[in-house]
Amino acid sequence: MAISLSVVLLLAIILVVLIRGGSIKTGPAIVAILFGFFLASTGMAPSISRFLNSIAETINSISF
Repeated sequence: MAISLSVVLLLAIILVVLIRGGSIKTGPAIVAILFGFFLASTGMAPSISRFLNSIAETINSISF
């Protein structure tokens, strides 16, 4: 839960920066948000979640 909330917050911040910076207009941003919302309700959602969790675990296991 903490990872998914952090990813949502990070993506929201990136989206706001892109909109305010003029890199992406409001219309395409709304379409991207709706696409993500509807994608989350499909059968692909568990696979995407596992993929993101594996990336987070990989990044977490890197030691410098």
